[in-house]
Amino acid sequence: MIDHEICPMTTNSEMDEKGYVHWKSWQETYTDLMPEDYLRKITLQKCVEMAHKFPQSTLLLKVDNKAVGFSCMSEIRDTKDAKELVAIYLLKEYQGKKLGYELLKQTISTFGGSSKITLWVLKGNDRAISFYKKFGFDFNGNEKELPFGVELQMEMQ
Repeated sequence: MIDHEICPMTTNSEMDEKGYVHWKSWQETYTDLMPEDYLRKITLQKCVEMAHKFPQSTLLLKVDNKAVGFSCMSEIRDTKDAKELVAIYLLKEYQGKKLGYELLKQTISTFGGSSKITLWVLKGNDRAISFYKKFGFDFNGNEKELPFGVELQMEMQ
């Protein structure tokens, strides 16, 4: 496995790095899953701004002291015993190396507590669906339609 560290995001430069990873991951992952005009609207500047606006509950995965992945978890409104994995992204060159597994494990350990964990995954994103199923998530039957497609809700069983 690649030598890495997982740590909370705390500095402005780390937020900039998270924004880059977010933007680049969308470009690498969703090219064949989302309309091109929608992907063009996801700019590096917007992703960096979001990273600075919502820094809470974010872990960075770093290799050689540079962010190559991140995860975010949040409380679910009106539900005290459930949390949502809002995002987990890795740059393509670091996928398939067990780093995503390590990041997800640390995210749940750090932010999940004893809560039920849910997440939304884009229908057709078979690689992500397989990843989550290996970790113990499964579909709960809920779907939501978004401007770019349908998302399926998964829960940790």
